[in-house]
Amino acid sequence: MHKYANPTVFMGLANGILPWAGMAMALLFFAGLPMALIVSPADYQQGEAARIMYVHVPAAWMGLMIYGVMAAGSAGFLIWRHPMANLIARASAPLGAMFTAVCLVTGMLWGKPMWGAYWVWDARLTSMLILLFLYVGYLALADAFEDSERGDKAAAVLALVGSVNLPIIHFSVTWWNTLHQPSILTMNGFTVNAAMLWPLFLMVGAFMTYYVCILVLRLRIEILNAKIRNARRARAAEPAVNGATQQA
Repeated sequence: MHKYANPTVFMGLANGILPWAGMAMALLFFAGLPMALIVSPADYQQGEAARIMYVHVPAAWMGLMIYGVMAAGSAGFLIWRHPMANLIARASAPLGAMFTAVCLVTGMLWGKPMWGAYWVWDARLTSMLILLFLYVGYLALADAFEDSERGDKAAAVLALVGSVNLPIIHFSVTWWNTLHQPSILTMNGFTVNAAMLWPLFLMVGAFMTYYVCILVLRLRIEILNAKIRNARRARAAEPAVNGATQQA
């Protein structure tokens, strides 16, 4: 992986993946949305309100997955000083925050007809809200210091510490007595009918390929920003070097 520490080498690979990911995203949304909204059957208990699941569940999975990517990237940055690992974490954070917010909003819309309230302090909901705060904290820390490296280190530490919340989110419905429905994926397999599972898989794939596409585009911006910061540092150091040369 060390050769991919070079942004040019890494972006060569990422730019090659981008068009394929874009085509896959379009196909998955084109197939998944009609199946989710029209073809799939209504739930026998929740009725048509269950269709929120096709956005809510993929958004929740993406929120967890992207934070895992951030934690892995932060570990690579802190341990091996891998610059692209840090840029991947930085570029992923706004996307993860967006998916987590979508999960919470759709969960509230789902909860009103099911529970009679938009929000309850359920273990799963509360832990997902904490995940959103972790995303916001990461973004705030990354830009909180004039020295960008200090901000990156502080944000990376937060990402690693916050990863403890991921298993809590997943197992919260089994560890505590909660109102939230059990997880779709359990040790015994999937808990939903195949007629609902296939549209759900298509939407998950669409969300994942969307993440890949936007991540590559955001990485281009992060690399340009890093080049601008380095150029400013070099320019700021020039007067000091010139002054020392003249004094000598």
